[in-house]
Amino acid sequence: MPLTMLSSGKTAAIRRIGGKDESKRFLENLGFTVGEEVRIVSSNNGSIIVQVKDSRVAVSRGIANKIVVEEMGICRH
Repeated sequence: MPLTMLSSGKTAAIRRIGGKDESKRFLENLGFTVGEEVRIVSSNNGSIIVQVKDSRVAVSRGIANKIVVEEMGICRH
């Protein structure tokens, strides 16, 4: 599911990052890498504040829609 669908306070693992190579590199430099855990701190209509590694990062909803995550604790067989 896209990062924008994750509820506030929930933790998920990044499974895929879409978009152009430049956007992917930008997100990697912020700590958004496949396998990394992210947590939604807060969100509003314009942006989402995410805890990734030891930093809090604000990203637009457009960028957040390109980050595919899987909620922690959900086992899919």
